[in-house]
Order: sequence, then C-alpha cells, then structure tokens
Amino acid sequence: MEIIDQVRQASSIVEIASQYTSLKKRGRKWVGLCPFHTEKTPSFTVDEDKQLYHCFGCGVGGDIFSLVMEKENLSFPESLRHLAEKYHVPLPQLQKINPEILKLEEKLFKINELALGFFKKNLFNTKEGLGSLAYIKKRGLTEDTIQTLKLGYALNSWSALLDFFQGKGVPVSLLEKAGLVLPGQKRGEFYDRFRGRIIFPIFSLTGKVVAFGGRTTTDAEPKYLNSPDTPLYSKGKLLYGLNFTKDAIREQGAVILVEGYTDFSSLFQAGIRNVAASLGTALTPYQVGQAMRFAPRIVINYDGDSAGRAAAGRAVPLCMEKGLNIQVLTLPEDMDPDAFIRTHGRDKYAALQKKATPGLKFLIDSLTRGARMDIPEEKGRIVRAVVKEVEKVPDAIARSEYLKQASHYLGVTEEILRGIIEHKHPDAAKDETGIFCPAEKRLFQILMADRALANYIFEESEEEIFRGLRGESVFTYILDCFKHSRDWSYHELKDRIAPALLAQLSQALFEKSGAASVEEAQECLKSIRKIYLQNRLKDIQQQIARSEKRGEKEELLALLYQKQDITKQILSL
Repeated sequence: MEIIDQVRQASSIVEIASQYTSLKKRGRKWVGLCPFHTEKTPSFTVDEDKQLYHCFGCGVGGDIFSLVMEKENLSFPESLRHLAEKYHVPLPQLQKINPEILKLEEKLFKINELALGFFKKNLFNTKEGLGSLAYIKKRGLTEDTIQTLKLGYALNSWSALLDFFQGKGVPVSLLEKAGLVLPGQKRGEFYDRFRGRIIFPIFSLTGKVVAFGGRTTTDAEPKYLNSPDTPLYSKGKLLYGLNFTKDAIREQGAVILVEGYTDFSSLFQAGIRNVAASLGTALTPYQVGQAMRFAPRIVINYDGDSAGRAAAGRAVPLCMEKGLNIQVLTLPEDMDPDAFIRTHGRDKYAALQKKATPGLKFLIDSLTRGARMDIPEEKGRIVRAVVKEVEKVPDAIARSEYLKQASHYLGVTEEILRGIIEHKHPDAAKDETGIFCPAEKRLFQILMADRALANYIFEESEEEIFRGLRGESVFTYILDCFKHSRDWSYHELKDRIAPALLAQLSQALFEKSGAASVEEAQECLKSIRKIYLQNRLKDIQQQIARSEKRGEKEELLALLYQKQDITKQILSL
C-alpha cells in the first residue's frame, strides 16, 4: 500500500477536481458546483488537507482515486496509474509483477483502433461497403452523423479482418482476446467474428474504442451482434454513445435511455443529444450508476412492444433504488424510437417526451395490467409488491412522497402502506438524519484518521460487537483489512455498502473532529459493546418469554443464567 500513499501524497485533489468544475477558496476548503449533478448553488466541497471531496447536495464523496474513477470511468488500478503518470510517481511494484499484463490493455486498444480504421475504410472505399453506406443514408443518417459516430462496415468474408492483421504481424491470440476473431473447427483455425455487418464502435467515456457492435443488412441472425466480454469491455457496464452525449445530458439534467445503436443514432441525428443506449433491454445497476453521474433524471424509451414494456418495468425499480427521478416514454403503435423519429419527426417526439409516465405509475400500471384488483388477495399481493420497491428508495422524503402517490394510484390508505413497511422494519420510522450512532461514527473517523490506532482498537474488541450496527459492513471490512495486514480506504467501500450509508460516511469524514486518541477510541468501543449487549439482552428476554409459554424448564434456566451474565457485563461498563 506504500505506492498508493506515495501517489496520494504527490497528487493534488484540488487540481484534479478543477478539471471537472470551477473551484473557489472558502476558508480552508474549496467550493464549486457539483460535477456529478446539476445545481445552481455550489455544494461540492474539496478538503485539500484531508484529500477528500463531498457534495452536500447529492451526497457523493470520496478521495482523489474515487474522483478519477467516477469521472473518467476507470478501475482503481487504472486511476492509480493515471495519477502516477500525471504526477511522475514511478510504479516499480506494478512493473515487477507482470509487464505483459500491464501492456495487454494498451495492445488491445491499439488493435481496436486499427480495426476501426479498417471497418471505416471498408464502408467508404469498397463496393460492398458503399452498398451498406447507401442503406444507412436511406434510413436517414447523414454523412456527418456517420463520421461523428465513426460507423464502419465488416466485409462479408470469413477472413478479411484476420488477413488485415496478419499482414501487420499481429498475433491471432491478441485478436481473439480483443473479441475480433473466433476459433474454427480445426485446431489453429480462426475466422472473423463480424461479417457482412454495419459496424458501430463502442467507446469508453474517454473516447477509446473498447468493443464493436454489428447490425446485419440482410436477414442473417442474429440481427445485432456485439463483442464478447474482453479485458477492455464487459457487457452491461457501459452505455453506448455516452462519450458523445455526456455534456448534453449534464446540461439538460436528464438522459433518455434507448435500447440499441439505431435508436440512438436516429435521436442523435434528429438533434436529441441527451441520449444513450443500454445495448439490450436488460438495464444493469452499473449502467444506472454511470447515467446518474451526469443527470438526476432518466427517461426510459424502449420499444413499445410487450418485451420493451417489460424491460422498462424492470428498469424502474432499479432507478428508484438509486434515488433517480425515473420516467417511462412509451411510443404509440408499438413503435421503437428509430421508427417513430423517421415517421413523425423530432417535434412530435419531444411533445410525447413531455408527457412521459412517472416511473411509479408505470410500475403500478405494469403490475395491475391483467390483474383482478377486485379480488382482495390479488390486490394485497400487488400492493405489497409496490411497497417492496418503494421502501428501497434511499431518500426518506422521496420515499414518503412515493407512498402518497401509491396510495392514490392503488386506492389504499397511506397509513396501510406505511404500516406494511413498519411491520417489516420496526426501526424504519426512526429519524434517518444520522444513520450512525455517535460512537460508531466517531470510531470510523478515528480509524480513517489514524490507522496506527487500529492495533489498540481491535486488540480490545471482538468482531461480534459490531453486529446489528448500521455501519456493521464498514467495520467488518476494516477489521478484515486489519487481520490481513492490508490498508483500508474509502474508495474500496463504494462497492460494499449502500449509497445512503456511503453518503453518511463521506459527510462524517468532512466533520470537524479533534485529534484521535486511544482513550477516545476505547470509550467508543465501550459504548458499542454496551449497545451489542443490550441487543443481546432483548433477544434473550424474548427467548425467555417463549420458553415460559412452552414450559421448557431446562431451556428457561439456561436463559436466565445468560441474562444474569449479560446484565453483569452491562453494569461493569
């Protein structure tokens, strides 16, 4: 972990954050408009001393590595290397591990760039390609759009691309890793993956070619064919076209999500630039996370057929759970966005977009379609299904508003809906302004401020005392790092805990606090241990009541001894 600290110390979070927003000094901190959501009043704060950032508007926060990871769509190793190169910190340990692994991505990026050039040349300079170019233009795309999106064409040949690369001395093993060729039936035989298809290159947020999609111009199956998972590309982790439209999305505060390349291309061609494609109907949490970096609102505009509606229905809860304002735009006559734009034009599309259905209403309509709401048991099942999705909404105020709306749509009193949640989660009605209890919040601050104190903290504690705490997952992670002599960091927590908890962690790190000490840490542990013992005492009391009711004398006696022992422990604290 020494190299991570070296890079962190050499880097300037103010300089990096200034690439994404304009910062002004305010006291000891820097403040600006948040680069992760649209706002008019600056709430994005950077602490140069702690090398941390936090937005008091949308709740995002972290360190310099997570900032680069989020804004540049990089993995942690990639962000480490990016910052190391920028601030001239050598990475000898990484080079020592395996230079070939480190160079593989660079080789694949180069191969993809060459493949893109090959496909583009085919489209404009071959007879076969010119036929496909005419087909593309006939569907309404101008040459300017074709050039902007860098469309190409894969010749209807088993080895055109393979021959191209072999002529350049590129090993076929690398072409296979890039997903451009497939092994044949004979050993050592390979053939082109994309044949007779219009090529849509798929780019990372930084504009690098990571994969390709191909659309057939004939009746060949499948109609759409994508690159497989490679070291550069994982299906479901990228939104197509976001590299072209992220600025427009950020500016308009909303992203229109369509299914595929042709839908995207048609909207883009029509001047609707706040659009991205999920490359299929199964929207993933990764894609939702990527979209919410640029806008707080998503408009799902999948195909108008039953499959598209079902996919939109699955997408709504996913977006609600992430705290996004979600709407669904369903086009008439089961049309897809491409067909609608080409038939009716941009203005009619924009008019329909303004009438997009709120996500919760679309979800309820989907669940109630074909259901017998006059049958109490059927209605009860649907009501509980709706409540199950609403209770995942992270913001308490938004959740409360959704319950009001659900009450209106379903014809069920708001009290009943709230009662369902409170019955499942007795603590749900408690104040959520502070997820942590004071002791666990302060202990977290101490562990992040002075890692050397962990020896004293975990020497005095057992893992079980953290069970049941709101921050249980946080302390479990830190304790695991401690046991395995690894450093712990905020950016690693991002994939392990819920967004609401992550926002509270970020805010806790920004709070002013005194110097950490062993004595204070031990006092925090004492309070946490007391909470743990009190919770155990409640559980045992419930077991005692059950044993008394059942007449289990031996079990009852053992429980009474346990109760006495735990009571003594609480009194001794």
